[in-house]
Amino acid sequence: MKELKLYLGPNHPGMHGNFSVHMYVDGDTIVRARPMPGMLHRGFEKLMERRLWMNNLALIPRICVPEPDINEMVYAMAIEELTGIEVPEKAHWIRMIILELARIANHLMSLGGIGGPVGLYTGPNWGLADRDLILDIFEEITGARIYHMYIVPGGVRKDLREETIEKIKSFLDYLENRLPEYEDLILKNSLFQRRTKDKLLLPAEVVWELGVTGIGMRSAVGEAYDIRKVDPYARYDQVEFYVPTANYSDGYTRVYFKYLETYQSIKIIRQVLKKMPQKGKVWNKISNGSALRWRVPKGQVYTHVECTRGEYGYYIVSEGEDKPYRVAVRGASYPQGLLGVEKYLPGTRIEDAALWMDTMGVCSPEIDR
Repeated sequence: MKELKLYLGPNHPGMHGNFSVHMYVDGDTIVRARPMPGMLHRGFEKLMERRLWMNNLALIPRICVPEPDINEMVYAMAIEELTGIEVPEKAHWIRMIILELARIANHLMSLGGIGGPVGLYTGPNWGLADRDLILDIFEEITGARIYHMYIVPGGVRKDLREETIEKIKSFLDYLENRLPEYEDLILKNSLFQRRTKDKLLLPAEVVWELGVTGIGMRSAVGEAYDIRKVDPYARYDQVEFYVPTANYSDGYTRVYFKYLETYQSIKIIRQVLKKMPQKGKVWNKISNGSALRWRVPKGQVYTHVECTRGEYGYYIVSEGEDKPYRVAVRGASYPQGLLGVEKYLPGTRIEDAALWMDTMGVCSPEIDR
């Protein structure tokens, strides 16, 4: 057998970030694959260990650009647990709004972007245009469209204006009416169904072997393992939402779950807007001195949240200094993006490699971090 080496990436719509896969093919079939994530935004853990606690707030959102706010949340949760800082009640609810908007934005990018590898180029245009409406809201709240530095230890940087809340409500109404058009364009499209149904399989035994969480796990093993449910943070235990599950994880099911979860995020945000206190503090001061000279008490902690790709966590060790002693990032897409590419991408046809990466939810900086 004669192998030919091909390169997928390092820049391709089938993945987030500058990620490359070296593929060795026999005809149209991949027989070996090697992931090469080290192209951009890498080495975060050691970078964090060399920066002041507060300086890291500007660094960590870049670990996964399409959903940056999860990093702010899990980092703030770790510091709050180590220091005993209390988060004001209203800040808990505002954090949920930010996290669910970020979740919707990522799902829209992925749901629309899946049209690229199958030739439905209206999909990416729709997905990015509607995601841009969320970025407009983020810009109004935080002053930035992508990297917000809004969720901080002790709460959030500032309160929401009433005009912004009304804009969020209007967007939710618009998106809820818009989503059936995505279903017609993509999920009901015969070409998309032929490319994803009963293909790009993720069997239950592979989920357990790799440690896949999120949609990959929930669609394969039928368990509603969602950190928002099993280990609630913020005020997720005070809102109602449904976690879709299945026992057959093909490419179509995983994309369909992103569609279903978008509706659930809309439902969550509407409940938050009703239950959130109208008045109150949104941030508790973390230090009486300069934040740049601030020291976190000695200790170690693991905090985690649910992102669009699964369980996302930080393990942080503090030696009582002005910088973290050790940081380890549990990237949600690490299992399928590293071991999964090497062990289970082989056997896939060349034209389906980008589909495999996208439906598996691979975000490259979470791998080489």
